Amino acid sequence: MASKVSIVRCTDYSVAAESVRMSVNLIGGLSAVIKKGNRVLLKPNILAARRPEEAVTTHPAIISTLCEIVREAGGIPVIGDGAGIARPGATAEAFVVSGIAAVAEELDVELINFQTAGFKLVNVPNSRHFPQLFVSKAVLDADVIISLPKLKTHELTYYTGAVKNMFGALPLKARKEMHLLAERRLFGEAVIDLYTVTRPHLAVMDGVVGMEGNGPSHGKPVNTGVVMASYDPVSLDIVASRLIGLDPMKVPTTRAALERGLGTVEPEVAGIPLDEVAVKYKPSNGGILFNVPPVITRIFGRYYTVRPCIDASKCILCGACAGACPVHAIESKNGKLRIDNERCILCYCCREMCPQNAVASDRSLLARILANA
Repeated sequence: MASKVSIVRCTDYSVAAESVRMSVNLIGGLSAVIKKGNRVLLKPNILAARRPEEAVTTHPAIISTLCEIVREAGGIPVIGDGAGIARPGATAEAFVVSGIAAVAEELDVELINFQTAGFKLVNVPNSRHFPQLFVSKAVLDADVIISLPKLKTHELTYYTGAVKNMFGALPLKARKEMHLLAERRLFGEAVIDLYTVTRPHLAVMDGVVGMEGNGPSHGKPVNTGVVMASYDPVSLDIVASRLIGLDPMKVPTTRAALERGLGTVEPEVAGIPLDEVAVKYKPSNGGILFNVPPVITRIFGRYYTVRPCIDASKCILCGACAGACPVHAIESKNGKLRIDNERCILCYCCREMCPQNAVASDRSLLARILANA
């Protein structure tokens, strides 16, 4: 049953492998979604350069086990994500600090930095806000997508899980545009626009240690002791929300998904009964962005920019940046390379591929002020 959600106890990451395997087997195993030779993208939540014990990112023990069982099922595992930080090199740094890069190296698994892998413009049928979106090529090229979220509260969406985890497939410009909708309902609908074209085939949630309070990055770690899995990420989010004492219908991404016929309001639970593992999480306080009138957020949000720019004193006109740009936003003018800010999607491919380190960050006045606050 696609809407079945498994809950398995896991008291420590040292024994996570057994719990992950059990959670997947309880819903039917990987053979239901993986065929021999399939390229299987494991999409963790890395967000930023934070250590595993801080409970911000998906724990490497969860990812390691999924790599192993994907191979056992005949698939080819790859790991990929894009950090949520408007800074060149943020994703590469997050892979290292989170311990995910070490997993990829140890298991000889390809590690894909969405910032450098490029993006492709796709149509979004029946969208509410974004009829077209730039989406990571790594996501679009995968035969199978497995979402590996961390169980956390969230300042904007109250809860973040398997559905919201696909937000990392967007370049930073699109993420900002969604945030600037400045209303939770609208933001949730926009995330589902993305979800409809990046829908995972399976989700396995790291709930061994979750995060309460002002997640996704400023909350407090909570020993929750569960691993969960489902072929239906929306249904998994519904059960996970209830597990932490949150009404799923208050989560804008879940409500928006159900309104479009995605997910099941009352999923079947396999494994440990929900009430035996429920842990009441301290909710977020709502965050600064959504505690001010939407019009204020929209106005000031436009003045907060961090854009790549080319330092002519370092540039040798090799064209590596232009060749790497997925939207062809870099052109030569008067013997210099320049970036067209209207076309730029803030993927930072140019920065990552420049051999001379000639691509810098141009911060607006508001961004400089807030960075020093």
